[in-house]
Amino acid sequence: MAKLRKNSHKVLYRKYSSNLKYVMMLLTVLAITIFLPKQPRFRYEFEKGKVWLNKDLVSPFSFAILKTNPQVATDKQDALNHVLPVYKLNKELLNSITEAYTNEFDVKWSSNALPNELRESTKAASLKLLREIYDKGIISISNKYLKGRKNYDFSSLNNNIAVTKNTQDVFTVKTALNYFNSNFKSTDLKAKEIVVNLVEDRLQPNLILDENLTATIQKNTVSSISTTSGMVQKGEIIVAKDNVIDDEIYQKLHSFRETYEAQTKTIGDTQQVFLGQVLLVGFVIALLMVFLFMFRKDIFADNRQLSLLLLVIIMMLFALTWAIRLNLPSLYYIPFCIVPIIIRILFDTRLALYLHLLVILIAGFFVPNSFEFVFYQTTAGMVAIYSIRNLIKREQLLLSACFILSSYFICFLGIALLREGSFEDIEWINFVPFIISVLLSLLAYPLIYAFERMFGITSDVALIELTNTNNKLLRELAYKAPGTFQHSLQVANLAEAAIFKIGGNSLLVRAGALYHDMGKIENPQYFIENQNTGLSPHDKLPYEQSAQIIIKHVHKGIEIARKHQLPESVIDFIRTHHGNTRVDYFYQSFLKNSPEKFVDENIFRYPGPIPFSKETGVLMLADSVEAASRSLKNPDAQSINDLVERIIDYKLEQNQLDNCEITLKDLETIKLIFKTMLMSIYHVRIDYLQTV
Repeated sequence: MAKLRKNSHKVLYRKYSSNLKYVMMLLTVLAITIFLPKQPRFRYEFEKGKVWLNKDLVSPFSFAILKTNPQVATDKQDALNHVLPVYKLNKELLNSITEAYTNEFDVKWSSNALPNELRESTKAASLKLLREIYDKGIISISNKYLKGRKNYDFSSLNNNIAVTKNTQDVFTVKTALNYFNSNFKSTDLKAKEIVVNLVEDRLQPNLILDENLTATIQKNTVSSISTTSGMVQKGEIIVAKDNVIDDEIYQKLHSFRETYEAQTKTIGDTQQVFLGQVLLVGFVIALLMVFLFMFRKDIFADNRQLSLLLLVIIMMLFALTWAIRLNLPSLYYIPFCIVPIIIRILFDTRLALYLHLLVILIAGFFVPNSFEFVFYQTTAGMVAIYSIRNLIKREQLLLSACFILSSYFICFLGIALLREGSFEDIEWINFVPFIISVLLSLLAYPLIYAFERMFGITSDVALIELTNTNNKLLRELAYKAPGTFQHSLQVANLAEAAIFKIGGNSLLVRAGALYHDMGKIENPQYFIENQNTGLSPHDKLPYEQSAQIIIKHVHKGIEIARKHQLPESVIDFIRTHHGNTRVDYFYQSFLKNSPEKFVDENIFRYPGPIPFSKETGVLMLADSVEAASRSLKNPDAQSINDLVERIIDYKLEQNQLDNCEITLKDLETIKLIFKTMLMSIYHVRIDYLQTV
């Protein structure tokens, strides 16, 4: 009864797990469509210099023709050039200067013992000339407004009344002093020297530049600039069939689209738009599910990996929605190339390209110039995939970013030349969003790590870290079980060479090989490769107990691996490297020495499972061959050949490779590699065939 309940629970779980992927698919479609913009989409695509192949386009409403960005920029600059800098007149300055001048004049005159009869006339003449200078005005010239000229116009503000003047009509401090020196007359040279020095010390501008007021006037002037030039009336033909889209027509079409999209934000039926989005997004997600079912059944069956793919799609389209809502100046700021980079590293090239295309196709419905957008992102995504075969070195991501930026630049330059027909008319500032996008694509590196942790996926980056022999766990193995560590290194070399030749993940098989005997850390002395003396702990134990100690290293290895959070893909090697074979040495010894006793074969058999992939299958063969080769007393070409043939044939007889995708041809290749490498390890001379 308990067994029936247990089985029914498994059946219910499988049914729930199978249905869960379709629930995730539905939630993904709803999540994407709920947040996407809900206005009808402008139906026409157009490019400058192309022929209008649609029917005559008649304006359904009147709209203003927008100026181009260069036109608006030119108008703004022209307007700014006509805004004069504002100088305020400081009328109080003259009073303070004359007062200070008078006081100092009397002191200087007395201290120099000059004639008293000249004092008043000299003072009056100098003050009169000083007032004359300040009545005309003294200005401080600003290089900001000279712009290579000698003089410039300005507005002189006095009692809120502005008068336009030129800097040549007023004094500077230098010209004012020269004027004073030239026009002040005195019969006493000493008196003139004293007066000129006093004036020089006190001259300062009374026309002061008001930066804030000038900036306010400039801002108001720019804001009042019209961004339109002319109108298209309702019923007027915007563009006729077969007409070439020149600059004028292009601007009309652009203005029509902007006005149309602004109006449809309030006019369109949002429910019907939502239905259209559900149909399109749902169809695209369904295509993804069909692709996975047909070509990547492993991902289709794994809800964690499937949820990762759907999450990546949602994140990118949420980023697009966010950019649209914030009205970013360019949607090319969004790093769409993150998608192919992440999927390529975590999965494979084909899935990366397919998923990237699906994301771009969906995004194409909500961006202006969708064909251009799809072309940019598709080519950049392909370059991203081709430039990252595997992320083994950190600089590969930087190189990939450079390649992506190069592809964007080539596309940008080509499209710009098609539109403008001239290098001079290219707006290079529009390439800045692509640069920002490429820089943001470098976020793929931390995202890969986060996705690995969240969804239990092992990338090549993680495998490289695991295969570093300075890893804490491998250092512990080398210290506690040095013989096992050396055995694992040899197995890693054999398995990696074989899997590389027959096709497979060589990095994964190397990681699996290094950790496959990790369970021997607990009792290393019970394994022959770690025994330093002729005595063995098994000599004092029953055969059944010895077999259980040997078998236990698989369970212990899994336990240690999970404690240290090793990926499940690596733990699979620990679990399967002996399959469900027997510990034949102790089994045969038990039969030989206790023939009268009943033997339970399961006591001497590993729990399994048997290998289920090329990688785990090759590791099993490499492990058995390497361990058996250590028993060869005088290894030569024949003995190594016989050993490899015997071990692999035995595994086939025991059905240990039934679940692997290893063909007979692959086995012959594996045998040849094992024989060649073992002969090299044991320094066996190979007798080459002599040709006549």
